[in-house]
Amino acid sequence: MRNRLWIGLAAIAMTAGVAQPSQAAIGTVRVTVAKAGFVVGAGGGRGVLTFRHRSYPFTVQGLSVGLTAGASVSKLVGSARYINELSDFSGTYSVVGAGVALVGGVGGVQLRNAKGVTITLEGPKGGFELSANITKVIIALDQSRSTPD
Repeated sequence: MRNRLWIGLAAIAMTAGVAQPSQAAIGTVRVTVAKAGFVVGAGGGRGVLTFRHRSYPFTVQGLSVGLTAGASVSKLVGSARYINELSDFSGTYSVVGAGVALVGGVGGVQLRNAKGVTITLEGPKGGFELSANITKVIIALDQSRSTPD
């Protein structure tokens, strides 16, 4: 009986040492986006994802529907959370947001894709834009041009 108890305790100890919960990684994101429109807006830009000690360039294309008037350029920085695999970053993101810029201002946005990746960005915005809209953003990662961080 005592031997079985010791064997059981040893098995539990070995299992506890091996089993570790997986954690999604966090990346740093820098992006510059230009946007213009009236009712329907369109925009695009380029950015860099820094993830697991490498930098990956990406492109951004977006379309917004709702109250949109004017044009702006935003230089945003932030984080990408809940990335399990690098391929999780690319895809279509949805955002519901509002912002105002008059010559200079501050913009912020939170995006989420179907794989659960959440990107939170903020930074200065230049130009004139008033927006309160629903936006779809497509991010395409260019893994072939990655560089060590």
